[in-house]
Amino acid sequence: MSHGLSFDIAHMLAGGLVLVSFLMLYQDRLLALLHVLSLHAVVLALSVAWQAWIQDAPHLFITAALALGFKAILIPMVLRRMVFQMGIHREIETVGGIGLTMLAGIALVALSLEVMLPVTSDVDPVAREDIALALSVVMIGMLMMVTRRNALSQVVGFMSLENGIILAATGARGMPLVVEISVAFSILIALIVIGVFLFRIREQFDTIDVEALDRSRGGQE
Repeated sequence: MSHGLSFDIAHMLAGGLVLVSFLMLYQDRLLALLHVLSLHAVVLALSVAWQAWIQDAPHLFITAALALGFKAILIPMVLRRMVFQMGIHREIETVGGIGLTMLAGIALVALSLEVMLPVTSDVDPVAREDIALALSVVMIGMLMMVTRRNALSQVVGFMSLENGIILAATGARGMPLVVEISVAFSILIALIVIGVFLFRIREQFDTIDVEALDRSRGGQE
């Protein structure tokens, strides 16, 4: 396979992750959002596996397998179970609306490319563009956390942000295996804590809208 073609496929997969991040921003229902989260993880796993192939780094295949198993299958399955158990499969309220959020996402992608490409001009071409696209994924994940009022959708934003960090790390010639395994276990622990947190909010306020927390805090002051 030619060097240029391997670069093109790597950039296509990284760009695909950015595109799926925009699909997350567009969703207004929780179950659809969780389906897109699974797709996000699948694209990440493909991107990491391709990086493992072109870098001749077999340990990155473990990262890809972890992303596929935990992020594409296990975590969305657990979150869907939470949705059904708490009866919250409804529309997601956003700050400013979907249209403005999408425009803000486009602006963040442009900013990421404008900032990262000049800074990484001396870096390997594959890593250079992948890092810029990974920063775009991180920024869109942060945007999602800020503009969503539903606590579960904010969790999804956090997961997509973490996917962007993994993409950047693998594009920059990979991570040590011990870091990959520790990250996977950290995600599982965070998921357990998040699940307990969401159920407690549901029991206390009969909703997982974060505005309920603000109203409660305002009433106590």
